[in-house]
Amino acid sequence: MDFELSEEQRAFAQTARDFAASEFAPHAARWDAEAIFPKEAIAKAGELGFCGLYAPESIDGLALPRLDATLVFEEMAAIDPSTTAFITIHNMATWMLGTWGTEDVRKRWGAELTSGRKLASYCLTEPGAGSDAGSLKTRAEAKDGGYLINGGKAFISGAGSTDVLVLMARTGGGGAGGISAFAVPADAPGVSYGKKEHKMGWNSQPTRTINFDNVHVPADHLLGSEGEGFRIAMKGLDGGRINIATCSVGAAQGALDAARRYLNERQQFGKPIASFQALQFKLADMATELVAARQMVRLAASKLDAGHADASTYCAMAKRFATDAGFNVCNDALQLHGGYGYLSEFPLERLVRDARVHQILEGTNEIMRVIVARKLLEGDADIR
Repeated sequence: MDFELSEEQRAFAQTARDFAASEFAPHAARWDAEAIFPKEAIAKAGELGFCGLYAPESIDGLALPRLDATLVFEEMAAIDPSTTAFITIHNMATWMLGTWGTEDVRKRWGAELTSGRKLASYCLTEPGAGSDAGSLKTRAEAKDGGYLINGGKAFISGAGSTDVLVLMARTGGGGAGGISAFAVPADAPGVSYGKKEHKMGWNSQPTRTINFDNVHVPADHLLGSEGEGFRIAMKGLDGGRINIATCSVGAAQGALDAARRYLNERQQFGKPIASFQALQFKLADMATELVAARQMVRLAASKLDAGHADASTYCAMAKRFATDAGFNVCNDALQLHGGYGYLSEFPLERLVRDARVHQILEGTNEIMRVIVARKLLEGDADIR
C-alpha cells in the first residue's frame, strides 16, 4: 500500500487550501452568526470544479476518484465545515443526476450544477422515516404522461435556496423495492417550504421541510428505473458518508492547528502552556486520533473507488470512527483554549457546533454500527 499522495493530488489539495483561506476564512464566522448561505462563494468553488468533483464528464464533472475528492473537502472543512458539508451534499446529488438522469435531465441541469451556477438538494429523510429510510411515504403516482408527487421531506439542506431536488418517492408497494428517484425542479408548482430551522450548527446552510402537493414532473425526470431509487440512494450515501467523515477530519485539523498555535502563545506561570506535559500528551492524542481517522476515511474511499464487495461496510466504519474522533478533537481543542475557546472570536466553538451533527446525519453512528455488525455476523465479510 502507498499512503503517500501523488504530486497532482498534493497540488489539488493545495488549491483547495488556498481557496478556503481566501474565500471562506474571512467570512465563515459571519456566515455562521448571521445564518448566511454563501451562494456566491459556492459558485466560486464551482469555477474550480469543486461542485462536480466526482460527477461524470458527460455533465462537465471532473469524474475524480472519491479519494481525490476527500482531499478537497478536507481542506475546505478545516476552515468552514458547514459550507463545505453543503458542497459535499450538492456533489452527491449532482453525481446522482449525472449518473442516472435521462439525456434531457442531464442537459437541463448537469453543467449548471457542476459549475455551481445552480445548486441541488438531496431529499430522502421524512418526519417518520429517518434511520428507516425504506419506510418513506412520499408518493409518486404515474399520471398524465408523468408523475404526480405528494408528501413531505424533513431536514433538507439548502431547501428553499436550491434549484433542483433529487427526491426519493414511493412508486410501488412497501419496502425498499417500491422506491424510485426523481429530479424535481425546486420551484415546481405545488412545492412549498417550511420555516428555516434554527440549529446548533451548520448555520451557513438553510435547513427546511419541503411539502409536495400534487407536484407534476415529466416521465423523463425519473432517475434510473422505477423501483431503483433505494439502491441509488444507498449508493449515494456510501459516498456521502465518506464526504461527511472527511468534513469531520477537516474540522479536527482546523481545531488541532488552532490549539497548537494557542499552546505556544498562551503564557501561564511564566512560561508557554505548551511546556506542560499534560497538555503535550493531550495534543499528541488528538493528533494520533486525527491521523487514524484520516487514514480510515481514505481507505474507505479507496475501497469505494475499487468497487470492493464490502465497500459499504468500510464507508460505515469510516463514518462512525471519523465523526466521533473529529468531534472529540474539536472539543478537546476548545478545552485547551480554556475560556477563550468558548468565545466566538475564536473558531473553536463554531467547529465544535458544526462537527456535532456529523455524528447524526448520513445515517446515525448507531446505524453505522448496525451496518458493520450485520456484515460481520453474515460470516463472509472481507474486513481485514
